[in-house]
Amino acid sequence: MTPPDALTISEHQLLQAYATGIFPMAESRDDTGMFWVDPRQRGVLPLDGFHVSRSLARRMRRGGYSLALNTVFSNVVDACAAREETWINEEIRGLYISLHDIGHAHSFEVWQDGELVGGVYGVTLGAAFFGESMFSSQTDGSKLALAHLVFHLKQCGFVLFDTQFLTPHLASLGAIEIPREEYRTRLAEALDQEADITTYPVSYRPHPTVQRKTQTS
Repeated sequence: MTPPDALTISEHQLLQAYATGIFPMAESRDDTGMFWVDPRQRGVLPLDGFHVSRSLARRMRRGGYSLALNTVFSNVVDACAAREETWINEEIRGLYISLHDIGHAHSFEVWQDGELVGGVYGVTLGAAFFGESMFSSQTDGSKLALAHLVFHLKQCGFVLFDTQFLTPHLASLGAIEIPREEYRTRLAEALDQEADITTYPVSYRPHPTVQRKTQTS
């Protein structure tokens, strides 16, 4: 498929692009254009390979926070973009809000004392979740969001968590890199399956890794 003009893309064309393995980015917040990205090495987070460190396990056992899905999607996008350098410009922001409106973009949120303290947003297609960005306004906010999101996605039948790139932060949580062709094979398999991120209600449940750590500590 020839990628659509990034300056005139619709939410449906964006979904078609994801299905071929490409995604858009902007140079900066103030950039008026977008470009397509198709990494030679793709970051993925195995749904059975998330690494829960001892410190994160202690934080999860301590609790004191709650989880939610899609309650403040645009706020999560804005929080992800609220940094000195960002690839999320107004055009991209609008596209993902449109995807959210038609049920293909979702935010997974961590709340504490009535405040949004961490979150992740991404796109769903078939049994694939394409993680777009995450943020944290308190220590471990994004790690908590990712840990519970991975568990939730697996419970809901997803088979692929695409992180696009591999950062040191994601690598510390269990993410890996795979070649483009292997990614496309995994993507095709995921698109042939169905999953629904809303299958189960989002509520705090002890992560199985944390339970094992508790039982053996």
